[in-house]
Amino acid sequence: MDSSAALSLRLRSLLLAGADDAGADDAGAGDRSVSGVVEWFGAMQAQDLNSVLWSLGLRTGLALPEVVAATEDRSVVRTWPMRGTVHLVPSADAHWMLDLTGVRQLTSVAKRWDYLGLDEKTAHRSMEILAAALASGGGRLTRSACLGALREGGIDVSGQRGYHLLWYASQRSLTAIAPNIGAEQTFVLLDDWVPGRFTPSSREEGLAILAQRFFRSHGPATVKDFAGWTGLGVRDARAGIAGAGLAAVDVEGIEMWADPAVLDAGPVRGCWALPGFDEYLLGYKDRTLMASAEQLAKIIPGGNGVFQSTLVLHGQVVATWKRSIGKRAVTVTVLPLVPMDGDDFAGVLSDYAAYLGVPLIVKNP
Repeated sequence: MDSSAALSLRLRSLLLAGADDAGADDAGAGDRSVSGVVEWFGAMQAQDLNSVLWSLGLRTGLALPEVVAATEDRSVVRTWPMRGTVHLVPSADAHWMLDLTGVRQLTSVAKRWDYLGLDEKTAHRSMEILAAALASGGGRLTRSACLGALREGGIDVSGQRGYHLLWYASQRSLTAIAPNIGAEQTFVLLDDWVPGRFTPSSREEGLAILAQRFFRSHGPATVKDFAGWTGLGVRDARAGIAGAGLAAVDVEGIEMWADPAVLDAGPVRGCWALPGFDEYLLGYKDRTLMASAEQLAKIIPGGNGVFQSTLVLHGQVVATWKRSIGKRAVTVTVLPLVPMDGDDFAGVLSDYAAYLGVPLIVKNP
């Protein structure tokens, strides 16, 4: 298989082919609700809330208020299941994912405690305080209220200590991040938020589930892509692949894996206005199918892990874009990376404005 064919398959796996496209009976045309899309991916990068909400909006066709409302039904939740980074996951899967991949972040927690001047006793005391505060506060508190409860309990939350203690409580499956109240993050008790908890029968089954979800939503992709996405070692990644019923694919001499269903799907072409932290780029260790090294340097300036929003044509990045949301309109500034026709993206940028519910103003080109 050549790289262009593999990239086309990736676009369908990533649910960037519309549900009403020709080939909608193929892979990737299932439940396009918020919970259905999150379950399809298994986990979606969600450290930047606005980015993941648009990732959901463009795949579901829902407007922003509808996406936010859907995240309130408790079927999905934000937590730190892998790589020490916030993801949106099916609520029923949060516990076992934290136990399987999230726990890896705890191996270096003692070093972090030394740096912050914390210890195990303080961390556990903080969890007790948060549990009591959430239980008495209706089960949901803003971030500032959580930090206030810790301060009242005699815990120093200055500097990065407060954020770390909130992270630790979530990493230990006590709490999780619920939808914002206004502009402020909220926390809940994970056990209260989860309507029904799923637990794999074994570690091997958990690895296989992760592999099956990753490759059906990102494939064709490599073992290193999967290991990088989960934070697992290559041995565990291969074990997951072995149990997931995947198909091996040769992409110009590189071994990749995919859900067998996607291999019979039709080609995908089109243009997309993607948020900076979309799984389209962030879900891969090797991003050379989608962008050149020179382009990636502009998409991730300084290599600091902060991804710019991208305009994508037939799977290739052609520009980055920035938006400024005002009371009367959203202004989008386009920064081309290659020669391009701005008219190609008029429709998808209008879709973004419609998702926000405001008129669109486009600058350059």
